[in-house]
Formats: sequence, structure tokens, C-alpha cells
Amino acid sequence: MDQMVRRQAAIGPADGVGRQRGGHASAAVPAAPAVPAGAAASGAPAGSAVPAVPVVSRKRGKALEAAIFDAALELLTSGGFARMTMEGVAGAAQTGKAALYRRWASKADLVMDALDATLPPPTAIPDLGSVRGELLQVMQVYASVMNSRVGNAMRVLMAELDHEQAKNFREFLQGRVLGPSTSAVLAVLRRGAERGDVRPGAADPLVADVVPAMMLYRAKLCTGRIDREFCERLVDEVLVPLVRP
Repeated sequence: MDQMVRRQAAIGPADGVGRQRGGHASAAVPAAPAVPAGAAASGAPAGSAVPAVPVVSRKRGKALEAAIFDAALELLTSGGFARMTMEGVAGAAQTGKAALYRRWASKADLVMDALDATLPPPTAIPDLGSVRGELLQVMQVYASVMNSRVGNAMRVLMAELDHEQAKNFREFLQGRVLGPSTSAVLAVLRRGAERGDVRPGAADPLVADVVPAMMLYRAKLCTGRIDREFCERLVDEVLVPLVRP
């Protein structure tokens, strides 16, 4: 028995690892190359590059707010106020619905803030030396607003909002569109009165209201855009005859 043990130890392991039959040494078996964890999970061949998964960064702060406002106006103008939902806005802005409800209690509140952030600030009309030129510039400034996406959004709201919602919208419209428009016309008329090309007493809020009144009438009841021809006709055929000495 002892002889058999000594003979087995001399020969090597019984399975022949490290020595082939016939007593010759076997070649070393190369180790298998390491497989990246991503390749093993995806079934990609060993050694092949695993494409990186793009990481979408979540918008925050002003960037998130801008995306929400943009989505709100897009859905409002494309589908109307009744079909617009907070869920739809959140999906279009790539954020969660909870992020919207933390800031706005309703879609009406969201729309008002979106309009307020998108409307340009009131513009001071420079002294151009003539009341006609200055009135025409006032018209063109507000025509560009009414012809823009935010103007389209306001037309949608004027057509769809119920009585209670329309009350809040009227207050917004007065503060951000009608009031600044009337103030701009009044400033032009007062400056014209000082130059002498506007009759005394013509710088009146009732006269100044002609501009926003005509713009809203055309925007709400007429299908045509507020183009340059309309602006020139309103100035030359209505406003200038109304205020000249």
C-alpha cells in the first residue's frame, strides 16, 4: 500500500492535470479573458465595446420653469384650453406632475404665469418728431405681440374661458396689454401736444383706448392678422384725424 501511494505521488494527480499520457508535460491552459460586466449582462461578445447609456439631466430652476411655460403655451395654442391638462404639460416639459402642482393650483394659474413671463415688457416710444410716426410705432409693437404665439394664446382664452375664469383673465389683460398700450398712446399724444401737432385736450384716455379696442376687435372677431396695412390705415384714417389741430 505504501508503495502504491509513493508511486501515485511520483506520477502526479490521477486526472492527469499538468502531465499528459505518456509522461509528457502538458501545455498551460491560457486563462479566459475577463468579460466586462455590461457585456455579460447584455450578451455582447467578449472584448466588444459597450455603448454608454446617455444620461438625461433633469431641468431645474429657471430652465424647468421655461420648459413648463413653453409646453403650456404650445398645448394651449394647438389644442385649446379645455383639452389642455396639467399631465400633458408635465409630459411635454419632461417633468413630474407634482412639480407643477407645487407651483400652480390650476392650469388657469399656470397659463396666466406663462403669458406674463412671455409677454415683452412695456416699451417706451422714442420721440420721432411726429405724432403719426410715433402712433404707428405703438401699433406695430402691439401688433407684433398679437401676431405671436402668446397673442394666439390670448385669443384662445378669450374664446374659451368661462365667466369666472374670464374675470381673472380680464384683469391680467388689462394690466399687461391694454393698460400699457393706453399709457403708450397717451404719452405720444401728450408729447405731440407739446410740439403742436396734437390739438389741446386730445391726450385723453378715451382717445387712447381706440388702439387697444381696435386691436382686440380685429384679433377676436376678424380672421385677418394685424398687419402693417391695418396699422397704417388705423393711424392715417382714424387716429391722426382724431387728434390733429
